[in-house]
Amino acid sequence: MKRTLVVALLMVAMSASLSAAKKPTPVDIKNMNKVFIGWVDVNPEDYHKLGYGSKEEWAGVINNANVNFQKELAASSAFAGKTVTSAKNRTDQNTAGNELYVKFSDVEFDHKYRLHAAVHFIDLKSNAEIGSVPLESYVGHLCTLSGCLDKELGEVNRKIQELAGTGK
Repeated sequence: MKRTLVVALLMVAMSASLSAAKKPTPVDIKNMNKVFIGWVDVNPEDYHKLGYGSKEEWAGVINNANVNFQKELAASSAFAGKTVTSAKNRTDQNTAGNELYVKFSDVEFDHKYRLHAAVHFIDLKSNAEIGSVPLESYVGHLCTLSGCLDKELGEVNRKIQELAGTGK
């Protein structure tokens, strides 16, 4: 019994140290006051793979999830005191007048209800990436399809908080 407990504790410790090693380096955005949050571009063409009857139905879920995610992210401590604008749809990349672009790439929502996405922080003055969250899979558990997407976007929000130095 004790041996099992020790092995379990070692596995938890190893897991924690591995996840700590994967943590992205925080970025300094305190002097950037105008932020543009991009669109998490989940493919609406995948509606049939995910069990939706139409592209429009799945696109509605994607749009709703993006709007909720952008609102929560804009209200988060990472962007407190900053002017935040958000993409209105998947083609909106109008970053004019902003200093920081939070861009999402390699986005996929698979049939196992997992969101795959990378996050990039782009300094719009120099057009240089100043930080990123590498491609990662986010897994929602015990949720409906649209609920999983919302939960996984919540995890993306948490990662952004960590990168901006305000996560717990």
